[in-house]
Amino acid sequence: MMELVFALVTAVIIVVGAFFSLVAAIGINRLPDLYTRMHAASKAGTIGSGLLLLAVGVHAADLATLSRALAGFFFFILTAPVSAHLLAKAAHQVGYPLARLSTRDDLKKSQTVKARKSSDKRDDK
Repeated sequence: MMELVFALVTAVIIVVGAFFSLVAAIGINRLPDLYTRMHAASKAGTIGSGLLLLAVGVHAADLATLSRALAGFFFFILTAPVSAHLLAKAAHQVGYPLARLSTRDDLKKSQTVKARKSSDKRDDK
């Protein structure tokens, strides 16, 4: 009976993880620019790969393997959004364009304000 429960839990986690991975793959192929593609990869891709890793830990039915899988899952969840943010910020700084559909560029606004403040400080000296 317990084996059936582990098998069902593993199957559900695999299906959900595969769904999120599919959504990430579709997003990478269909979204218009680097920034939105990176968003799909970092959000849905992270959840999908994390759930698949978690399914491996549950399927192993070993506490040591499950604890490593949980550690890997939390590592994915904590690091992928940070790295995607830094990559997107670097792409923006070197001038990679936003899609025409984009309506706001808050990073450009904040850089303009910072540039104004730094020029004001130089003028005061």
